[in-house]
Amino acid sequence: MATRFTRLLRFVQNNVGVRFVVRQNGSGKRHMYSLMAAATTGCGIYAYNLWMRGKQLQILPVVHARNQEEAGVSTKKVTYREARFRQFASVEYDGVIYMSPQDFLESITEESPRPRIGRVKLTRQELEQYLRETPKLSKGSDHLFRKLHGKGIISYTEYLFLLCVLTMQADPPKRKGVKGTEPHSGFRIAFNMFDTDGNQKVDKGEFLVLERVFSKQGQGKGEQPPTAAEEKAFKEFSPYYRYRDLEQEIPDTTLLVHFFGPKGTNVLNYSDFHKFMADLQNEVIELEFLEFSRGMSTISEVDFAKILLRYTNLDRTQIEECIERVTSRIPEEKGISLEDFRQFCQFLNSLDDFSLTMKMYTYADRSISHEDFQRAVKVCTGHTLSDDLVKTVFQIFDSDGDGNLSHQEFISIMKDRLHRGARSHLMHTQNTWDAFRSCVRTEMRSL
Repeated sequence: MATRFTRLLRFVQNNVGVRFVVRQNGSGKRHMYSLMAAATTGCGIYAYNLWMRGKQLQILPVVHARNQEEAGVSTKKVTYREARFRQFASVEYDGVIYMSPQDFLESITEESPRPRIGRVKLTRQELEQYLRETPKLSKGSDHLFRKLHGKGIISYTEYLFLLCVLTMQADPPKRKGVKGTEPHSGFRIAFNMFDTDGNQKVDKGEFLVLERVFSKQGQGKGEQPPTAAEEKAFKEFSPYYRYRDLEQEIPDTTLLVHFFGPKGTNVLNYSDFHKFMADLQNEVIELEFLEFSRGMSTISEVDFAKILLRYTNLDRTQIEECIERVTSRIPEEKGISLEDFRQFCQFLNSLDDFSLTMKMYTYADRSISHEDFQRAVKVCTGHTLSDDLVKTVFQIFDSDGDGNLSHQEFISIMKDRLHRGARSHLMHTQNTWDAFRSCVRTEMRSL
């Protein structure tokens, strides 16, 4: 034991530069284990230094891939929407991942998906059973996705289409006494984009243009073909890309069967298209409302503030300050009904028009009063919001308590809410240093 210890000390002295003196009296034995611990530490430091020196000099052979494609790494940056689709998609069929109708609703109303172990791999028989149970377009309602629950599949491109539907303006305000000048709603514009031959009907082939656009098939002459890694990712996301070189047809999805029937021969007219999109908006609005109403006919002003701010780019401390203002300035709860909440959500789909209306106040260097706000909403939507709801909105955003609203800040925050947090995620990824500072600031405030 003593011989091994002496050798260990000599090694440390020669290589690490640390000298130890071991007393030959009775106390030396008591320090034996302490010295061994110190010597072991020195050896560890020395070994680490050798490893780092070898790493810097690249003594050990290192094999590098010629490029990212060879390494199997895609050069295509994953977007926020792609990442979120992957996160919530719980179904896989024939190597392609899909969302169920329940997954889609959860991706809209929840921050993260419910716990699960892997994805459900559907067989052909199971998918055919799901599609047989898909209701006809004439049987559609504002409970369609909730009734289907997990019995259906939604592709990535259909997911993007549904997200667009949620941000579209349903019906522009009608102008009395003026004919032929009514502006097109977002619904009508979307329908016209699908209706490539202009016959006011959309068939299955025209609808699948959506798949072609998002599957990178419409590449320009100057664009490079996708890498092997990108092609693999496209196949995983897009059924159209996967089957483009095969004679077999693209597998039907719940949305395709709902729109065009099990044989794909039905056509979609504008009234049916409008009803589907309006039903989807109402279903999501009702789902968000019911989450906070707890079976009651109204939600509190504080709950309304929480719904309004949870997808915005405000940090946690700023959200808490907004909610505190609502709590202190509206001590007596009056409640906000589902209809009031629906009208406000539909107003958010007209934010671009509202922004144009507010420009006159910008030029005049005026802040927005309750009356100005209501008048602008009436011009943009043709509807009037309830006074209690407008009062709550002002308390959320009126930080100095002067009874006026900074419309630029309101529009910016509400656009982020409208796009379910995608705008703030994009801004944060564009400037990671600002995102880091915001995170540190939030944590310091919470201490």
